[in-house]
Amino acid sequence: MPEENQEARDPGSKHPEPEFPKQEQQHPGWTGPMDPPPDHGEESYRGSGLLRDLKAVLTGGDSGIGRAVALAFAREGADVLFTHLPEEEKEAEGTRQLIEDAGRKAVAVPCDIREEEQCRRLVERAVSEFGHIDILVNNAAYQMSQPEGIGAITTEQFDRVMRTNLYGMFWVSKMSLPHMPRGGCIINSTSVQAYKPSPHLLDYAMTKGAIVTFTQGLAQMVASDGIRVNAVAPGPVWTPLIPATMPDTAEFGKKSLFGRPAQPAEMAPAYVFLASPQAGYITAEIVNATGGTPLP
Repeated sequence: MPEENQEARDPGSKHPEPEFPKQEQQHPGWTGPMDPPPDHGEESYRGSGLLRDLKAVLTGGDSGIGRAVALAFAREGADVLFTHLPEEEKEAEGTRQLIEDAGRKAVAVPCDIREEEQCRRLVERAVSEFGHIDILVNNAAYQMSQPEGIGAITTEQFDRVMRTNLYGMFWVSKMSLPHMPRGGCIINSTSVQAYKPSPHLLDYAMTKGAIVTFTQGLAQMVASDGIRVNAVAPGPVWTPLIPATMPDTAEFGKKSLFGRPAQPAEMAPAYVFLASPQAGYITAEIVNATGGTPLP
């Protein structure tokens, strides 16, 4: 194998390694200022028709893992409706362009999934645009690091984490299922935090553990309807949420076995697989993409 191909395949060196430049952003964070820039698969992801003509709904698709999944789904042949916060309109434009460049329909919907009525309008919009929902990806999430411990977690923060990560997922799933035909699927984004919680992300980690339980329980509930429910558990991933919610990003991801964080593009294939017919016998499973973190 040529040396340059070996380097491109080496998981430890194929993407930037810490130490990263010091950088902080206001929540929700933006892709443009990040150094190094995140890789969503713009130059690397090649589709093969795995999701041809399927209709996907994706929460939190403006940046990070959500943008990478939207890009991959579109290049696999799916039309994609995705949500973003109202203040993330410029970020969402980047995702919309990637979907349309792949020749698929893109619908960007400003939506705060903390509100039940906004979730209802989201699903109604998806049905209006597509007629039905083949794939639902519950990816939107909120975190805020509190290194000073539980005493620093305000009720306002706790409520925002719970409503974004759990209430929104519950509402969108519940409202989407009546519009999902047999063969449809739900994919939830959990995290390595579900198994190995970091003390400074206590409330966020709680929700990620709950998402594992929700995934496994809902899968049993809807299997007879021909619908699969799975989740992806990423480890450290270089997204705008990191400089926007963590005080020190210089060594982010350095403790993984590969000595670096994942790029969003490295998470997208797991979502594609779970959404594809090739995963037709897989449900109630968690695909761990943690960079080698040992899990129970």
